[in-house]
Amino acid sequence: MHSFDFKQVDVFSRVALKGNPLAVVFAADELSDERMAAFATWTNLSETTFILEPQDPRADYRVRIFTTAKELPFAGHPTLGTCHAWLEAGGVPKGEEIIQECGVGLVRVRRQGAELAFLAPPLLRTGPVEADLVERVRLGLGLEQGAIVRAQWVDNGAGWLAVMLDNRQQVLDLKPDHGQMLGLAVGVIAPWNPERDGDDAHFEVRAFISGDGMPEDPATGSLNAGVAQWLLKEGLAPSSYVVSQGLTMGRAGRIQVEQLGDEIWIGGAVVTCISGTLNL
Repeated sequence: MHSFDFKQVDVFSRVALKGNPLAVVFAADELSDERMAAFATWTNLSETTFILEPQDPRADYRVRIFTTAKELPFAGHPTLGTCHAWLEAGGVPKGEEIIQECGVGLVRVRRQGAELAFLAPPLLRTGPVEADLVERVRLGLGLEQGAIVRAQWVDNGAGWLAVMLDNRQQVLDLKPDHGQMLGLAVGVIAPWNPERDGDDAHFEVRAFISGDGMPEDPATGSLNAGVAQWLLKEGLAPSSYVVSQGLTMGRAGRIQVEQLGDEIWIGGAVVTCISGTLNL
């Protein structure tokens, strides 16, 4: 048994308990794959990360990301949460930006005042979603014919496909049949109406990972990174916008999206809830 420094943080919220929690284990090079997976299952969080020495000399640290069921090559809220934990623990980047090494390669992270943002990685799969799969998603979400107005693959490592609805309330009212969508990672998005919904955000998002230990994710960086590339390319969103996510789960996640030239940055706040020692 070994001792490891440990933090549990809340991502995409300035207020503890209103974002997406993440467990972070430091200096985890001695842990086996099986031990990492077992601990991630035990935490029962959507993701748990393990910080290791980088293999690429350009990176500041390497991270491995586990859900309760599998390892991911990339995920957004673990990227920001891990970076926050690393910096808070005294990590010093080699350059102005922080460079994270993970399964998809090197990911750039920058500080935006008190918040962090990561550069959206390239999509591994894009384009329209097949009609039969859109129909399966529609049935799984319990939607009427024609309720899905657009559908797009936005997969940057987590397998996401996204569907757009007409209005925010449709998104909030969803009660998905996860059995119908088993094995899919589905993001649902709709625009806010300023007159009806206010101006605190521009879009409402929900993220469903049917078959995972956490069938809904409260605030999702990877999904919003993929969706941002879709929306901005198609002219469906302004160059800077805010996403609301997690309301139906009692959360209040806020994801900042900003396009700077050809780059799209996904940002938000992170707060530390637990610091301590882990024995594994």
